[in-house]
Amino acid sequence: MPEQPSVRILASRAAAPLLVKELTRRRFLSVTALAGGAAFLAACSSGGAQPSASATGGDLEGSLSIYSWGDYDAPEVLESFTTEFGPTVRVDSFGSNEELIAKLVAAKGTGGYDIIVPTGVFIPQMVENGLIAKLNKDLIPNIQYMDPAYLGREWDPDNEYSICKAWGTTGFVYDKTVITRELKTWGDFLDCAQKEASGRTSVLDDPAEITGMYYWANGIDWNTTDPAQIDACEDFIVNTLAPHIAAFDSYPGSGAIPNATAALIEVWNGDARQGILNSSDPDRWQWVLGSPATELWMDNWAIAASAPHPEAAHAFINYVLTPENALLELDYIGYHTGAKDIQQIAEAEGLEMLDLVFFTPEQIATMKDGEVNEAQERTVEIWNKAKAAAGA
Repeated sequence: MPEQPSVRILASRAAAPLLVKELTRRRFLSVTALAGGAAFLAACSSGGAQPSASATGGDLEGSLSIYSWGDYDAPEVLESFTTEFGPTVRVDSFGSNEELIAKLVAAKGTGGYDIIVPTGVFIPQMVENGLIAKLNKDLIPNIQYMDPAYLGREWDPDNEYSICKAWGTTGFVYDKTVITRELKTWGDFLDCAQKEASGRTSVLDDPAEITGMYYWANGIDWNTTDPAQIDACEDFIVNTLAPHIAAFDSYPGSGAIPNATAALIEVWNGDARQGILNSSDPDRWQWVLGSPATELWMDNWAIAASAPHPEAAHAFINYVLTPENALLELDYIGYHTGAKDIQQIAEAEGLEMLDLVFFTPEQIATMKDGEVNEAQERTVEIWNKAKAAAGA
């Protein structure tokens, strides 16, 4: 997804071999809004939820404001909603959950936004602090089109506050005109970054993704809190890998891949698909699902507390859940939207590169959720030191 899209299932753990990505791409206490995340932690202990917006099924307001990951909705869906229902739609983008949370906290819950798109792990704290409104599910009957495997997550068991928007994973792509050997694992990625792709390697601009590569490649639980393992990770990422990194880029699908400005690129699956499809020479790129392990994440539709346009917000969420709109969203953003039978529908429609959207049970079994734990500050420190060492 261009600009700043982009994005991690979701069946209950007993119901399927799917795992829950609760963190990573949107890592807690990470990226650009670390200070905002810290402010949110302070808010968590303060108590006192803010009043929530409510909708009754009345007339829709004349406008709707969405605060989401960049370029994360099909333009035709936004336009057709306005054509059919009237509200004009404004979309602003954030770069991390921390940035989203910081803005909501500063504005006491809304900042003028109606719909927000947090990653699952953040929802309980956001609910506790009155940042998210309870949904009126009577106004969202199209939830019937969602696959139950993607509902009832741990962070919101009854979907009182959220509904799956999309989920995905992390891997990498490489330019076969530059790298002639076959790369299959994170170990291969890290080796190649120091050799053929030195100075032409791009990694995601996210602390968890940068440290994750090391842990995944070495068979270490990426949620580790073991100081020795974290120290070893820091030494490798900062002193060995960073000097070879050319870019910290969370959305290479809108630039680095189609423009071939890097040869080895860590990327989320949907963004990889978008970049390859937009390339003038798509055959030069090879996608690799990170192995032997990688992550899984899931983003969610939610409504900000005190949203100024709750009727329009409910109407939009209901609208985007229809099968036809779920398919348009999937094709545009490149991520599974959690709709029933969406894979069969996408295949029947002849959508391209669906191997970057849908994964086998065996592949999903290698994906693991992240955690909020005491290692987060060290993870952010490693990210900062790596960027400094790379001259970013």
